[in-house]
Amino acid sequence: MANGQWYPAEWPDRIRALADGALTPVSPRRAATVLLLADTESGPVVHMLRRRASMAFAGGGYAYPGGGVDPRDDDRLVRWAGPTRAWWAERLGVDESGAQAIVCAAVRETYEEAGVLLAGPDADSVVGDTTGDDWEADRAALVARELSFADFLHRRGLVLRSDLLGAWTRWITPEFEARRYDTWFFVAVLPTGQRTRNASTEADRTVWIRPCEAAAGYDKGELLMMPPTIATLRQLMPYDRAADALTAAPARDMTPVMARARLVDGEIVLAWPGHEEFTKHIPTDETTTGGGPA
Repeated sequence: MANGQWYPAEWPDRIRALADGALTPVSPRRAATVLLLADTESGPVVHMLRRRASMAFAGGGYAYPGGGVDPRDDDRLVRWAGPTRAWWAERLGVDESGAQAIVCAAVRETYEEAGVLLAGPDADSVVGDTTGDDWEADRAALVARELSFADFLHRRGLVLRSDLLGAWTRWITPEFEARRYDTWFFVAVLPTGQRTRNASTEADRTVWIRPCEAAAGYDKGELLMMPPTIATLRQLMPYDRAADALTAAPARDMTPVMARARLVDGEIVLAWPGHEEFTKHIPTDETTTGGGPA
C-alpha cells in the first residue's frame, strides 16, 4: 500500500555526490519542535499543521510547531520552573546554556506557530488569553527575530514552565541534505484556558487529530509526512491520556536518529536506524522527478 512518506527530489543525486566525495556535509543547526497534546472523549489528540504547498521544503507535508534555536536565548538566565538547567543539559546531551536555548526554542515556537505559551507569572501558573493586540505585537516581534524569547519573558515578568515539557526524541537531518537540523522533539499538554490557532505564515491548515487517525492517513497516502513526524505519531498511539505521554517522556531514549545511505549492488539503500519502515532502495541510474509518496 502506498504511504505518505515524503523525501526531496534531489536526495538521490546528493546521496551519490556524498558517496563520491563531491559533497561536503553542512553542520546541522539546532532546532526544537513540540507535539502539543490534548484529551478528548475518544483519546488524546495532537496539534499538527500543514505546510503550504509553495514551501520549498516539505511543501504540503504535515508537521508540528517548531523551528531553529535562537543563540540569543542562551545569553540571559531566564526565570525558570521545573527541572534545573543542569538536568535538562544531561537529558538533551548539551551544556546548560545550550539546554536553556533549546527549551526556549520549544516554548517560543509553540507560541509563534500555535499561539500557546508555556509560561506564567509564577512557577505554578500559566498565562491565560494571549490573543490581545499587545500579545500579538510581541509574537510578531518574536517571529521577525526583533525580540529574543529571553527578553520577551523578562519584559513580561514571566517564568518559563520547563516542567510542562517532556523531551521525547531527537532526529538529525541526513548528511546529504542541504539544510540540516539537529532537532529535539518535545511533548506538552495544552494548558487549561489556552487555545491553539494557526499563527504560522508557513501553514495553510492546522488540525487536532488522534495519532492513530493521522498514522492511518499517512498509510493510505492521504497525509504527507517526513519520517520523524510519522514515527512520533506511532509512538504516541499507546497512550490513553495526554498526561501519560508527558509522564513517560523522561524515560525515553534520546540517542539521535539519522538516516544513512550506502551503495549496495547497484542501488542506493537509504535507512533510518531503528525505523525499518522508512528504508528505501533507489537504483543508482534512477532519474528522480519528484519526492512524493513512496
